[in-house]
Amino acid sequence: MLQEVKTETTTLTHAPTLTLTSAASEAVKNILRERNLEGYALRVYVAGGGCCNVNFGMALDDTIRDVDTTFELDGVKVVVDEMSIGYLQGAKIDFVNDPDRGAGFAVDSPAAKSHGHGEGGSCGCSGGGGGSCGCSGGGGGSCGCQN
Repeated sequence: MLQEVKTETTTLTHAPTLTLTSAASEAVKNILRERNLEGYALRVYVAGGGCCNVNFGMALDDTIRDVDTTFELDGVKVVVDEMSIGYLQGAKIDFVNDPDRGAGFAVDSPAAKSHGHGEGGSCGCSGGGGGSCGCSGGGGGSCGCQN
């Protein structure tokens, strides 16, 4: 005997739990103001993998696609593409001034750590316009961008 079974599909959409520290938001605002880039957003994206699992890139962008997720954090418009959004769940972006490596942005993402073998997961990009990220050291944990 066949029975009718009711099924229900639920699609959940969650806003990313990406945060900017006050130092990071002020740095982005200053860069946008200095370069006169009104209407631009901070694009955060996966720039590849390597010894640190996932490397992140950042750029100032005024092009937003239909597949991008946008939100505002502390007065900064942030854009994330559909491939990168999962890697940025719970991420914190900070602006640090390290005496040895200089000033730059650092991304710490627990979600990126869980996508790989567990080492690293954070990447810092110095300067204001992103670049390609590469790890220093042989198994690392912290990455720096070469512009």
